[in-house]
Amino acid sequence: MLTVKAYAAPSATEPLVPTTIERRDVGAKDVLIEIRYAGICHSDIHTVRGEWGDIAYPQVVGHEIVGVVTEVGSEVTGHKVGDRVGVGCMVNSCRVCENCLAGEENYCLEGNTGTYTAVDRDGTITQGGYSTHIVVDEDFVLRVPESIPYEAAAPLLCAGITTYSPLAHWKAGPGKRVAVVGMGGLGHMAVKFAHAMGAEVTVLSQSLSKKDDGLRLGADHYYATSDPSTFAELKNEFDIIINTVSAELDINAYLRLLRLNGTLVNVGAPPEALGIKVFTLFGNRRTFAGSSIGGIRETQEMLDFCAEHGIAAEVEVIDADYINEAYERVLTSDVRYRFVIDIVSMR
Repeated sequence: MLTVKAYAAPSATEPLVPTTIERRDVGAKDVLIEIRYAGICHSDIHTVRGEWGDIAYPQVVGHEIVGVVTEVGSEVTGHKVGDRVGVGCMVNSCRVCENCLAGEENYCLEGNTGTYTAVDRDGTITQGGYSTHIVVDEDFVLRVPESIPYEAAAPLLCAGITTYSPLAHWKAGPGKRVAVVGMGGLGHMAVKFAHAMGAEVTVLSQSLSKKDDGLRLGADHYYATSDPSTFAELKNEFDIIINTVSAELDINAYLRLLRLNGTLVNVGAPPEALGIKVFTLFGNRRTFAGSSIGGIRETQEMLDFCAEHGIAAEVEVIDADYINEAYERVLTSDVRYRFVIDIVSMR
């Protein structure tokens, strides 16, 4: 076993603290990664604070991981020592169900093995990327293109694929009108992707405070949802709406913004239930859908798309001892647009 430094949540109500954790020995198909940067996702906060259900403590979170391969198992063929690599939200799956065989491991019918809080193949609880090293099966390790800086690549492993996948699936592109609800960690990536795909992009944010950023990142239009006239003006306007907000909102008001056969895709994950009125869906034959990250194949496709189009996350790099302050700032939307931990500060 390898003992490594980490930051862990001791309980749902205590701040994260420095600690050490054990990583398994490198097996025949495993890759040992020296982590360079780890993004802070709102999911990390929901998880450690018990808002998505009970978890085992102490818990190390973090599923936006980039680093360098320092050791490979005897049967590893896809990675070598020195490679730039990343790990996202999952580290294994059953691999035999129809979804896994279709390259959609994120929808594994047995449930994929999450990068943290899941039961690993050896029966231990997986621990995430707020740590100096991680051991992962090679099939769940991604290649990070040289053109993307490490720190800007980390959020692509969750915020990036979470927004890329539905935009690709619902075919955002020329002639399509796409609205992005929320201009945060996920939202700013959705704007960049939809713009690069050729769609007409509108941001729907609570205020106009980030309008200049939104337009700079590729939005064609920017509206404040706190202004009631927005919903009247944009009725029946969009083909695709990506809701990135992890808070309760009037989902029916947003559904009414869809054109005929339009789809609202929820990628934010609020703890509260969203009250959908079925009659709202009947108008314009609207669809309300959900989407969860992407499979390994699609995630690699997303990284390569980012390299081709010069896309990366907008980040604020922090030292590990700032994690708890960063959490509080995430909760007040005081970050543009993703905190990324410099793991070197942990060593």
